[in-house]
Amino acid sequence: MSHKIIFGTDGWRGVIGQDFTFDQLLIVSFAAARYFSKHKKIQNGIVIGYDSRFLSQEFAHHVAIIIASAGIKVKLADKISTTPMVSLAVIKFKAAGGIVITASHNPAKYNGFKLKGDFGGPMHPEMISKLEKILDPLQNNFEMPISLKSFEELIEKNKIEFTDLTSLYIKEIESKIELDLIESVKLKILYDAMFGAGQGVPQLLVPSIKGIRNEYNPGFNRARPEPIANNLFDLSNGVVIGDFDLGIATDGDADRIGAVDETGQFVDSHRIFAIFLKYLVEHRLYKGEVAKSINISEIIPKMCTKYNLKLYETPVGFKHLCRLMTEKNLIIAGEESGGLGIQNHIPERDGIFNGLLLAEIMSVRRMKLSELVQELFDEFGEHHYHRIDVHMTNSEKEKLLNKFSSPIKKIGTFSVTRIDKSDGFKFYVDDGWVMIRASGTEPLVRFYAEADNPKKVRTLLAAVGANNK
Repeated sequence: MSHKIIFGTDGWRGVIGQDFTFDQLLIVSFAAARYFSKHKKIQNGIVIGYDSRFLSQEFAHHVAIIIASAGIKVKLADKISTTPMVSLAVIKFKAAGGIVITASHNPAKYNGFKLKGDFGGPMHPEMISKLEKILDPLQNNFEMPISLKSFEELIEKNKIEFTDLTSLYIKEIESKIELDLIESVKLKILYDAMFGAGQGVPQLLVPSIKGIRNEYNPGFNRARPEPIANNLFDLSNGVVIGDFDLGIATDGDADRIGAVDETGQFVDSHRIFAIFLKYLVEHRLYKGEVAKSINISEIIPKMCTKYNLKLYETPVGFKHLCRLMTEKNLIIAGEESGGLGIQNHIPERDGIFNGLLLAEIMSVRRMKLSELVQELFDEFGEHHYHRIDVHMTNSEKEKLLNKFSSPIKKIGTFSVTRIDKSDGFKFYVDDGWVMIRASGTEPLVRFYAEADNPKKVRTLLAAVGANNK
């Protein structure tokens, strides 16, 4: 029995062999071919890349066969590639779009299908809706209306062309980050690839960078490739033992970043966002506006007030931020899960670029990462954050969300000053907030909280039941 293909927050994902199968890929790839066939740039083809997961290369080649058999030229990654590499290649080749076989930060049993627009970022929601209208009728009793040619024949006829996306990416980053400065100040960096698609890439840019979990392991050694504190013990420990200045980590497809300071302390994406914003405005002198997802720190609005910058707030999902990056002159756009897009780069998250930008900031300012965080706290007040993910069945999820849908005046002992229901439920209290939201990519509910001290964060999470699950 096949499972319905549904596009969530960032593409379609499913359990390999159960939901995510070659047969299901046949359907979604044919729908994508139909969608792209009407694109004004279709003569330039589309770009296809894949991550380091089990069967990702085979899945990508399968997709390439379907797309190419439909008459569309395919530029296919010649090896494991990051999502930002695909997005960059779409721009450089003026392609109609891109496809990445990846489940990003999800556990190893998942794989996925990400779609990129011709602008080099996640497809806008209305684009996905158009593709879904093509896809939905195909999901019942699908019969392939075209004959599939062999991979070898399509290569021979130049319908599928192997392309070195890594070299293209390296050249781009070399022009945008002060790599020589990072080397000259002898900044000691430890990189955790989390067995993902970024393995070996930062070392091509800064050879002195050392790596861990930096090899091919499609099972991720039973770890989850998401760069959050709970998953970065090896990085934190390695930084302290090796006396490194900075630890950086990227997720399964290397579009998200996590960081560890010189003491082994995890530095979340909220603080990285704020450090970047300060540097881009005060040192690179960037002009423009700012965008953040609803679950990003309240330190960002305070900074925008100081710099007199317009701030946009979106639902969770980088596709919403990407739209703003293509329509507005944004200095930076960021989300809670480690995804940050920067002006003068691609309208896309890029964990490796962002990790090296963080290293550049430390090198230019001659400051430790812990000092950069403390500088923010001294100027804008302390902001502490935590997230708890809880796996739930659909019925459990509905029951929980219904509980918060009725008017709520207090969260524990804290009076609710404002409620935002634009994506889940976000309850503001004095000097803090707590949020409950169902994941768009996995069967779980996420609980988020921020406050001016860690104890208050824990109290807020406990008050909504996160700690009792």
